Amino acid sequence: MKGKYKFLLLALLIAFASCSFTSKKFEDPDKDKLLMQLITYLLDQGHFEPKDINDDFSFEVFEDYLNNVDQFKRFFYASDIKEFKAYQDKIDDQIKAYDVSFFNLTHKRLLQRIAEAKTIYTEILEKPFDFSKDEDYVADYEDLTYATNKRELKERWRQQLKFSTIANYDEIISQQEADSETSETNEKKSLKEIEAEARLATKESIDVLYDYIEDRTRNDWFSVYINAIVEGFDPHTFYFAPEDKERFDRDISGKFEGIGARLQKKVDGILVDEVISGGPAWRGNELEVGDQILKVKQEDENESINVVGMRLADAIKYIKGPKGTVVTLTLKKVDGTIQDISITRDVVELEETYAKSSIVEKEGKTFGVINLPKFYISFEDYNERNAASDIKKEILRLKEEGVEGLVMDLRNNGGGSLQTVVDIAGLFIEEGPIVQVKTTGSAKEVLADKDKSIVWDGPLVILVNELSASASEILAAAMQDYKRGIVIGSKQTYGKGTVQTVMDLNRMVKNNTKGDMGALKFTTQKFYRINGGSTQLEGVKSDVIVPDRYSYIDIGEKNQDNPLAWDKIDAADYEVWGNYFDYDTTISKSKARMAANEQLKLIDANAQWVKKIRDRESYSLNYETYKKEMDINEEEAKRFAKLSEYQTDLTFTSLPYEVKLMDKDSVLLEKRNRWHEALAKDVYVEEAINVLHDLKMTYAIKNKVAESVKN
Repeated sequence: MKGKYKFLLLALLIAFASCSFTSKKFEDPDKDKLLMQLITYLLDQGHFEPKDINDDFSFEVFEDYLNNVDQFKRFFYASDIKEFKAYQDKIDDQIKAYDVSFFNLTHKRLLQRIAEAKTIYTEILEKPFDFSKDEDYVADYEDLTYATNKRELKERWRQQLKFSTIANYDEIISQQEADSETSETNEKKSLKEIEAEARLATKESIDVLYDYIEDRTRNDWFSVYINAIVEGFDPHTFYFAPEDKERFDRDISGKFEGIGARLQKKVDGILVDEVISGGPAWRGNELEVGDQILKVKQEDENESINVVGMRLADAIKYIKGPKGTVVTLTLKKVDGTIQDISITRDVVELEETYAKSSIVEKEGKTFGVINLPKFYISFEDYNERNAASDIKKEILRLKEEGVEGLVMDLRNNGGGSLQTVVDIAGLFIEEGPIVQVKTTGSAKEVLADKDKSIVWDGPLVILVNELSASASEILAAAMQDYKRGIVIGSKQTYGKGTVQTVMDLNRMVKNNTKGDMGALKFTTQKFYRINGGSTQLEGVKSDVIVPDRYSYIDIGEKNQDNPLAWDKIDAADYEVWGNYFDYDTTISKSKARMAANEQLKLIDANAQWVKKIRDRESYSLNYETYKKEMDINEEEAKRFAKLSEYQTDLTFTSLPYEVKLMDKDSVLLEKRNRWHEALAKDVYVEEAINVLHDLKMTYAIKNKVAESVKN
């Protein structure tokens, strides 16, 4: 690990060392107890705001855990819950004693009830549903009580399964009616046949779910229990089981070592769901979507391992492996033939993780759009590919094409590396503070850009929405505080103003013989804007607010359980960006355009309608009534058909370097074509370009005035 990020992480580890984080070692023959020791110690010593493990905490864990394992209340009986309640105020004592007897009791009972429920749903789906009967299905699971006996539980399953089946039933009827209009044949399925087909579809769907449930090991369920404990501290503290940690590393870095295929477990086995463009399997051109993997053999082994019926996570362990090693897969091809293929594993990059850019022209001026899905980084080496270095490259490439304004699209960007956002913000200012960070009991730390060079000094727009979080909020806030750019988007961003550290638990275990212990991500700091305010809960308020699909849905930090509070600290020492951009006039013009924009009015109406649909809790299981309700919804939905028809007059094109890549990569070409088509329909991007155009014009006017005053 190199560079600034290494220093930042080391600073955190030094702070841990002062609490004996790195010197204290743990050993216990019982892996469950050992895991409890490690996690409770880290949370007590290192969490930004440690919680009192008391009876109130115990009650919360009790409720959260049972809700996580039986959200729809279709496994446990009321008698089970009554028995479990003996532990309701004792979980805190068990945590302190590293006692897992509550988990053992509930886990054993859960497996029993899951097996019983499989028999229940199988029996129910063997008999036809009567869709002429008047009855309602209530989907309010929070207020649902636990069934008191098997008859009640079976009735709950029956209603849920009938609700799933009536949707399938309606879909098959609708499809048959549509087919009859285009087909010359008069053959039609009877309603009895349609009901049977709909019921079979429900059975197949629930079987897939059960296959996943039955694949879960005791360790998987224990992770659910551990997370019910740690999430009581705040919503971003989370225990990663070993497989989850691998996924986290892959997601934050955008790469992994393996064959380059996404796999899916279905009833008929482990199937190839996608061959990742540019990966070793893609280069070999032998593995295809739909191939079933039967056996796996390593280069140093004589015998293959049969993976049929194996858990997907376990099969992946055999298929993945270090760069340069060879794995041989025995496949059942799509055409039914059996074939062995060998693939040399390599580093696989997930293209959708990385920044991408496009150019667009408006009234003779050229602008650039950069989309950043997350603030990615390699934890092993900051000098490897990361979001900051990629954004810098994209800006330089866009400058070569003569762009006069830049849109940074951070919509749906949930954050990532703190250091990358500091470096990215530094691309737009000469030097100065970017974000302030505070650790409990310590003085604040100001993370600043110390590089005086500016990569982009032109007009800048930051696009955000309610799902722009953490590092996205740092960048948007810094640009807003410096008056360096205009933020366009939702009323506020997500509101995550906390910093997490990921600790590999294996580092703390002496003579570990218990296997991989996983990792703990826990909140160690809060970050603050350079003006002193926190983004926690409040997020970043857009300069120009535009409605979107999330406008009336409760998402964001303030809607999570156990969020840390909002507060503020002293402002950092910084100077507002000096330029000739007339932000006030530009923002006023943008607000006026937004208020008059018919597409946005329709988006707002659609968001309200979606909210109404989401809040609905009761549904008729009488098909005639159900169909009438669906027809009403369909009529209402027609009002919003124009949303997908919206088209700007903008045309987006890839940069020359990417065009060369697409000549050899048809998958990349297809992805970019889809992205450009989406951009051309995007009213928010359209307005961002309008704002850039206005900024450019006001800059020219004010600069001309300034020059004439000088003369």
